[in-house]
Amino acid sequence: MGFIPCVEQVGRQRVGGPVILFFGYTGMVDEAKSEAEGKSVMMSAGEERGGKVRRALVLFSGGLDSMLAAELLRRCGVEVRGIVFTTPFFGSSSAERAAAELGLELEIMDITERHLEVVKNPRYGYGKNMNPCIDCHALMVRVAVERLEELGGDFVATGEVLGERPKSQNRQALELVARVSGAGDLLLRPLSARLLPETLPEREGWVERERLLDLSGRSRRRQIKLAEEWGIGDYESPAGGCLLTDTGFSARLRELMSRVPAFDAADAELLKVGRHFWAGSTLIVLGRRHEENLRLVGLAHHADVLLRERDLPGPTALLRAYPRGASPNRRDLKEAARLLGLYGKGKRPLKPSELVEVSRGAEREKEGR
Repeated sequence: MGFIPCVEQVGRQRVGGPVILFFGYTGMVDEAKSEAEGKSVMMSAGEERGGKVRRALVLFSGGLDSMLAAELLRRCGVEVRGIVFTTPFFGSSSAERAAAELGLELEIMDITERHLEVVKNPRYGYGKNMNPCIDCHALMVRVAVERLEELGGDFVATGEVLGERPKSQNRQALELVARVSGAGDLLLRPLSARLLPETLPEREGWVERERLLDLSGRSRRRQIKLAEEWGIGDYESPAGGCLLTDTGFSARLRELMSRVPAFDAADAELLKVGRHFWAGSTLIVLGRRHEENLRLVGLAHHADVLLRERDLPGPTALLRAYPRGASPNRRDLKEAARLLGLYGKGKRPLKPSELVEVSRGAEREKEGR
């Protein structure tokens, strides 16, 4: 079935950087019209539907589905603001690029502490790896609902598509997220809305249900076609950017959780860097290139030890003993020396006496133990 927009997009103008969209029911709007005139056209569309222009807070990852959801609502006369969340496992760079592409205002929010609790103990379990997608989506929607009043929103929307992901976007999972997040029928999925129960924004006439979409399944042909029609040419691949879906990273995280159940954000950040080895209760991380060596220095806490080979350039080793604050013992130092030698230029085990400790901040080094 073809898509008929709620209000016809008739022009774009770039004013001070962002793309400003102009809307009208019929005819052409001169692209030279002012931003104020464009806004007045938008307001008249909203007023004809029942009073004031409504505002949606859209969970915005920067992927194609979230871009289409935001653009669809905007074409329906709804004012749209994006919100993206950051943790050690995913960031906001894709969302920032996509928001710039659409001229969309974007709120960036760190939810690390709350998200770590979900990762450690997901009520609805993990996906294929260490990704607790249902619990994670519920948390994001819950936080968006909590921010609605502050950000001036009337309802929350996502780019979820029914059946696109077998575990986290089946009908039962979508209903579960709406319920446990506390959003209820304030949560609209515009790309699949006509296949799902009617929501409050639809019942109240803030958005016309018949103008929303009925996308379902794993094929993305219709999404790609819509992107072409709407001039959206720069978007991320559907693979996503969450490290919790990565097999190798998940193995590291699983090991950390088994050894250090109370791990924190600093420990999670360290999982993203270098080669990882355990010596008893001490984690040894080796940088694989110069940039990672510098990153390890930046991630080191006061009780961590940083070492490298004395005579040859090569990897830096960070030693972090647990419980946090403990010091690495002699056995840990011997293992670090062995690893630094094997992964260094000499390709032979070293002794602790052949190492130096890397100073933090200053360009000096002192003899290792």
